[in-house]
Amino acid sequence: MATGHTDPRRRERIIEATLDLIAEEGIANVSHRRIATRAGVPLGSMTYHFGGLEELLREAFGRFAERIVALFDSYLAAPTDRERARDAVTDLIHELSEDDQRYLVLTQELYTLAARQPAYRELTKEWMRRSRVHLEKHFDPDTARQLDALIEGMTLHRALTPEPHDRALTREAVTRITTRDSNERC
Repeated sequence: MATGHTDPRRRERIIEATLDLIAEEGIANVSHRRIATRAGVPLGSMTYHFGGLEELLREAFGRFAERIVALFDSYLAAPTDRERARDAVTDLIHELSEDDQRYLVLTQELYTLAARQPAYRELTKEWMRRSRVHLEKHFDPDTARQLDALIEGMTLHRALTPEPHDRALTREAVTRITTRDSNERC
């Protein structure tokens, strides 16, 4: 692995180290020095690649949001009928909530920033819009909005509950919301 100025992955390592640090220790513990150490790059690389910590955080959270949208796409691209789409949403909820808490922590840190800062609010708004685009391949826009909220809520509850609910309860909730959908999409 190249470590000099020609290291083509240095910027990526910095972004990944930022997300790792936030996921493990929280945004309050993020600093240029700690990120550089974790990424294995000289401290000067931080200001070479990013105009400041705020720019780095926006890009890191933007990258995180892209990954979640891609995950939505991977689950929701294949279903060809309503039942398979319901199964895909159920599977997505369980995938997101059975992670090692990384998704949960990064999402909550991003939501906290979004509640306080317009730039992050725009990022989360775009993330939600793009997630709903994938849901709208199978469900009407109102149902997609409700499902998006259900995904967030059930993921949070499953991740934080000592004994999370099972797949059957998740599927039942998805079915209840999507049964009211008047426009069949699949």
